[in-house]
Amino acid sequence: MMRRFQFSPALPRTPAFTAGDGLIALGLAALLYAGTRLALRAPAVIAGPDISLSLGALPWYAMLSTGRMATAYLLSLLFSLAYGYAAAHDRTAEKVLLPLLDVLQSVPILSFLPVVLLGLSSVLPQNVAAEIAAIVLIVTSQAWNMTFSFYQSLTTIPSELREAAAVFRFDPWMRFTALELPFAALGLVWNSMMSWAGGWFFLMAAEIFNVGARDFRLPGLGAYLQVAASRGDLRAVLLGLCTLVLVIVLLDQVVWRPVLAWADKFKLEMTAGEDPPESWCHDVLSRAWIVEQVEKRIWEPLSDRLDRRLRERFPARPERTEARRARPSGLAVAAGVVAALLAGYGAYGAAGLLATLPGETWRRIGLGVLATFGRVAAALVVAMLWTIPVGVLIGTNRRLAAILQPVVQVIASIPATALFPVLLLALLRLRGGLDLAAIVLMLMGTQWYLLFNVIAGAAAIPQDLRNTTDLLRLSRLDRWRTLILPALFPYLITGAITASGGAWNASIVAEHVEFAGRTYATRGVGAIIAQATSQADYAVLLAATLALIGTVVAINRTFWRSLYRLARDRYRME
Repeated sequence: MMRRFQFSPALPRTPAFTAGDGLIALGLAALLYAGTRLALRAPAVIAGPDISLSLGALPWYAMLSTGRMATAYLLSLLFSLAYGYAAAHDRTAEKVLLPLLDVLQSVPILSFLPVVLLGLSSVLPQNVAAEIAAIVLIVTSQAWNMTFSFYQSLTTIPSELREAAAVFRFDPWMRFTALELPFAALGLVWNSMMSWAGGWFFLMAAEIFNVGARDFRLPGLGAYLQVAASRGDLRAVLLGLCTLVLVIVLLDQVVWRPVLAWADKFKLEMTAGEDPPESWCHDVLSRAWIVEQVEKRIWEPLSDRLDRRLRERFPARPERTEARRARPSGLAVAAGVVAALLAGYGAYGAAGLLATLPGETWRRIGLGVLATFGRVAAALVVAMLWTIPVGVLIGTNRRLAAILQPVVQVIASIPATALFPVLLLALLRLRGGLDLAAIVLMLMGTQWYLLFNVIAGAAAIPQDLRNTTDLLRLSRLDRWRTLILPALFPYLITGAITASGGAWNASIVAEHVEFAGRTYATRGVGAIIAQATSQADYAVLLAATLALIGTVVAINRTFWRSLYRLARDRYRME
């Protein structure tokens, strides 16, 4: 079977903005307004528990934080599989879900979190509200790149594999488990590793959050690091970072490396790789008697029973025509009407709140958006310059990957917000000051989305294609032009979309920093959101949040989405 990168005529372009975009924007404004109204009912003063900086508290804090991360990851994985599958298989749903995904990944959760926290605290006990809000924040830092990766994999499955599934009359469940999920496994695993690393980045913000006189905090590694940084206790910061690195290394050895070795068998290639990934933990567990018995007596019976029930629930059916796919059901129309009415009501209230802002505030927000856009663009360019060559080197050299993968995993998982106060003191002495420091923090928080996607794309290049380029004695430039860059293109676009969204979110902690009792701020929409949050100024918070979301969605719909279509239509292996 011969594989090639398909260069097919471009499909008809869809409008950059649709009616679905408008409905989503109205719904988001309504949701923010409703949360703001709930927030006004929260207690005036909320005092959080003390965070101990003793060495003995670190093991317990590490367990608590890892538990929150694991819960958030499982929720993110389920969301990604369901959302990506629906968007890839239903053209009508795709027209709504993809714009909604653009909005969701652009929502600055650090500005939306106060609304969630205060809204939940008005109806739930403070500790329960803080736990739910922390998990929600971590989910929003993990879910989007996994969803984009799964959707991109489903839309780039080679046509001959789709045709084989149709010839053998695979039902939807068998097609999902035997074709779609295995084909997406490698990219999903690498993006899962990135999602876990991204969760550590926002852990400090998730476990301690202040809104005016209300102090929400949870015991954990993130809270430990933030308290240590705010007090200027470098010894405690180092102890917290060492504990975090130890947790990351353990997770890499007992979770991610075994999963990566297992996922390599799903790689699409005609010949086996020379150096498949290895894992001592995977080898030990695969030979363990207990694991064998659990698999034979528990997992296989449950899996067979689940397969039977799902095959009965979703029997094989002939493919629906495009006309039938595009025809909405009566239930969908009714749900759309109800959603439009609720969104209109909420948007009316939000408009009334925004009308109280003077023109000078809107001018300040507009200039802040432009300033933040410049920093995001600079961070993205710098990230691409080094992540593409390094990611290809790691993804195509298994021996080097065995050494560098855990190193990259550790570095990517260290919260930049924990190191930033130390870097800030050095960068403030340079020309550019906090402007340069903000770009550095954005880069530290978002470059890993690009790197992990590039590694996944390079690792997915079939070994037989690499052997072919060796036989043809292609030069390094020709190899990059004809094989590597075309193969990387879909993964690179996925990484760039999630990295740019992450950079906009990171602007909130990059443009407004508190360290050792002092506040450092620069012009930008992130700084406006952070200041409005600390002052509980809900009108400015709502206006700045909507301005940021509108900007990111406009960029995604006019620029990134066209590149996504190009990756789907022209740069997929056949």
